[in-house]
Amino acid sequence: MMRKLIKEDVGFEDITTNALIAAGLEAEAEIVSRDKGIIAGVEVAEITCDDFNLDFKPYKLDGDKIRENEAILSIKGSARHILLIERTLLNLMMRMSGIATTTYKLVQKARRYNPNVIIAGTRKTTPGLQWWEKQAIRIGGGDTHRFRLDDCAMIKDNHVSLIGDLEEAIKKVRSYISFTKKIEVEVESVEDAILAARCGADIILLDNMGPSLIKDVIKALERENLRDNVILEASGGIKPDNIGEYAATGVDAISLGFITHSTPVIDLSLEISKI
Repeated sequence: MMRKLIKEDVGFEDITTNALIAAGLEAEAEIVSRDKGIIAGVEVAEITCDDFNLDFKPYKLDGDKIRENEAILSIKGSARHILLIERTLLNLMMRMSGIATTTYKLVQKARRYNPNVIIAGTRKTTPGLQWWEKQAIRIGGGDTHRFRLDDCAMIKDNHVSLIGDLEEAIKKVRSYISFTKKIEVEVESVEDAILAARCGADIILLDNMGPSLIKDVIKALERENLRDNVILEASGGIKPDNIGEYAATGVDAISLGFITHSTPVIDLSLEISKI
């Protein structure tokens, strides 16, 4: 998959490098951080280097903290190959490291309010980069949530609008999927949360609910002796500045599209020299 991304960047050839650099020239390079954060993509770099017959030496591993101007890894071998993979590899590592760093910060902040809360990504990922972005969430200490539509059945508001009945939707999904799959139901009210729990939902997604309403849902489920039957997930409108309030409600999980659609990258550069 990485070769496909590199091929997309290169086209037929790297005309600049092929014009300037002799085919047999050997070089050594280091990838250096220009920001502090959590590094991700080291394993991707190793696989890529192996694919292009480059020697690889890591100074940091995925999930390690990094400082400004710190060397992350070194690469040795064909100068042409190093320059060929440079931009694509850096772009992917910068993106992954940014996601891992944001995830790490969110996990640390949320768990000050709720030590057991799960911080998860969503499917608001970049098409073609989903696997790497999800891995970066994991590296940062978060939960990947669904990779694909076949991971877990999630009954959303659009499904219910077309079916017309939440209880019927849950019954149909339960009869269709394997016993190995969980059912998650998106709700927007206390009443629907209770109904979903009574109908056998495994996970209830409290969609676009403020912390106060979430607390009302939890109290209602406790009164009905249903709270322990379900995993409660909060999602929608949650960002770094309010995640603590959501964690303090007592939900089991918080999912944020912010992690993948709004996170800044960690700046990395490649410094090369002749051997």
